[in-house]
Amino acid sequence: MLEILVATANRGKLHEIQSLLADLPLRLLILADLGLSLEVAETGDTYAVNAALKATAFARLAGMLTLADDSGLEVDALGGLPGVRSARFSPLPGANDTDRRSYLLEQLGGKPRPWTAHFHCTVALVETDGEIAYFEGDCPGEIIPA
Repeated sequence: MLEILVATANRGKLHEIQSLLADLPLRLLILADLGLSLEVAETGDTYAVNAALKATAFARLAGMLTLADDSGLEVDALGGLPGVRSARFSPLPGANDTDRRSYLLEQLGGKPRPWTAHFHCTVALVETDGEIAYFEGDCPGEIIPA
């Protein structure tokens, strides 16, 4: 069975990815399963760069095939914001999901509806030799105020 390291410390994200790949003969691990830890700053300007930063750092540390993702919400009325900075969109230090949603709705105030948007995700899969394969997708939708 192929083992893949998922570049996250979030077991919830691990379970989400496991459910998406449940039909494949894979064993997904996180660093904690290997007794390791690592935090990688997402300093890139694109989803692909951020996913590659995480996947490459984790692959180097663990010496195994590694998968990482970066994702964000892109709202048309805001010119694609928050985009790659979705997790850091709110100006509040330590903002949570509720804070980010409130700030997003505040930014959309006065802009004509519908507020079309899409959720974008890029996945980087890094081989032990450093070769990177990218996969991406979008889920279109609409922001609603409730």
